[in-house]
Amino acid sequence: MYLDKTKKQEIFSQYGKSATDTGSPEAQIALFSYRISHLTEHLKKNHKDHATARSLTMLVGKRRKLLKYLYVNDINRYRAIIKALGLRK
Repeated sequence: MYLDKTKKQEIFSQYGKSATDTGSPEAQIALFSYRISHLTEHLKKNHKDHATARSLTMLVGKRRKLLKYLYVNDINRYRAIIKALGLRK
C-alpha cells in the first residue's frame, strides 16, 4: 500500500500542528497533494483507468476548495502552504 499509517503521520506532523492534527487545512492539503501525485503517476502508466481519473479529478477539486478557504480566511497560511508544497509558480 502506498499510503500507510506512518506516512500519514509524517505528513501530518510536517504540515499540521502536530502528528495527530488531521483536521487543519494545511495537513489535508498536504495529504491530498501526496495522493494526487501518486494517482498522476498511476494514470501515466494506466491511461484507460477511468475510475482513477475521476477520483483524481475529485481530489483536485477538494484541494482547490481547501486552498480557496485558506486564501479567503488567512492569506499568510495560504502563501506558506503553497510555498512549502510548491503548487503554484
